Parts: sequence; C-alpha cells; structure tokens
Amino acid sequence: MEYQRVKANLNLYAVLRNLETLVACDGKAAAMIKGWEVTLEFSVFRGPTLYLEFENGRCRAGEGAHPAPDVRLFFLSAGHLNRMMDGKGSPIPLKGLTRLSFLTKEFPKLTDRLEYFLKPDDTLLADTAYKEVNTRLNLGVAAYAVRELATSDPMGALNAASMPDGTLAIRVLPDGPSVSIVKEKGRYAVGSPHPDNPMAVMSFRDMGVACDLMNGKCDAFAALAKGDVSMKGSIPMIEATNLLMDRIPHYLG
Repeated sequence: MEYQRVKANLNLYAVLRNLETLVACDGKAAAMIKGWEVTLEFSVFRGPTLYLEFENGRCRAGEGAHPAPDVRLFFLSAGHLNRMMDGKGSPIPLKGLTRLSFLTKEFPKLTDRLEYFLKPDDTLLADTAYKEVNTRLNLGVAAYAVRELATSDPMGALNAASMPDGTLAIRVLPDGPSVSIVKEKGRYAVGSPHPDNPMAVMSFRDMGVACDLMNGKCDAFAALAKGDVSMKGSIPMIEATNLLMDRIPHYLG
C-alpha cells in the first residue's frame, strides 16, 4: 500500500503535471491542444488530486481540487490510478460524461506524446530537438519527484533529513533549462527556475551531458572528474538530493 501511494503521488505530481512543460516546449503537443478549452481533475480517494487547465493554447497544472472542473476523474485507490498510468485501467468519470469522446480519443494522444519523450531509445536521443524536450521533461520530473520522495517515501524521508534548509539550483549550461528545490522548516517545494543566492548549485556543462546523465548513459563520477558536472555550495544538500533522485526508478522505472 505504501508503495502504491508514493507511486500515485509521483504519477500525478511529477509525471502527469509535466504536460504543462510538454505543451510549452514541443510544437506538436502545442498543436494538439489548440482549441482546447477544458479543465480536467484527477482525484484519488484519500490521496493526491491534480488538475490540468487547457486554455488559449496553454496547459496549466495545479494541485488540489479545482473549483469547477469540466471533467472530474475519480480513482478508488492509489493502485487504481497507477494501473491507469500503466495502461491497464480506466478512471471513473464523476463529471463530464458529454466529453467522453475527448477523453478517449484526443487526450490520450497528448499523454502518448508525453510517454514518447519520457521513454527514449538511443535512436531518438541522437536527435537534438528530441534530446532538448526529453531533458526539460526529465528535469521537471526529477524536481517534483524529489519533493514527493522527501515527504512520502520512508527511505526518501531518511535521506532528506540530512538536507539543510535552503535552495538547490540545478542548471543546464550555458542557457538551458533550470529548476530549484527548496527546503524550509522541514517542508519541501519546487522553487523558481532562477533563484537568487541559492545555497547550492549543480550545473551540467550542456544539454548533452544533462540528457546522458538523466538517461543513465554516462557515469556521474566520471562526469564530475571530467568537469562535465560541477557542484558548488552546500555539498550535504546536493548529496541528499542525489540520493532522493536515485529513488525515482524504484517507483517510475
């Protein structure tokens, strides 16, 4: 049960919310949602809730219940949601039955596009444009997964306990995507992409290095030795975050 609960949190808050980023950085995904004016809510009984607003060619993700979603999809348990994410189950529509055609034909094309970028092969990763989208999405998954694992995964909570309060910035140089993770008074959050005066900074030399590391195509210690990855500031914060990231494949691998 604990495993299913943590996995459901990651599936909603780290994976599905990434549709927001996908639409912003992939032209094909942006074209798919052109004309969509709909808000979807995904709600797990006694579990996480996420909504996705599609409006004016954009997607915005939010946590918690939406005041007036057009479609409300309910899941009886965390396992029920996880089965849907694995393509082995279906949600219970509590609202929006008139939009069943949209839910069964249009929306799955967008989630398939997300899966296309999050499950690469070597041929796809050889393409520069694909590599950039994959890296942006993986950074987003990593940041929100760290937040969830630090609070809801027992092993993750132990690792996070050694993390001092402050902000860790993770950057792809020279001008690639960046994220930040904030710990304050025992609470964890995903902060501004470009925080002021972070306590620690982990930088990747370029998009290629970031992509290879996040897809397990190169060794992290070798990358550090070569200078492809740099770490500055609070090393305990960086080490704790890396341990949390190592937990991600346990749930999403």
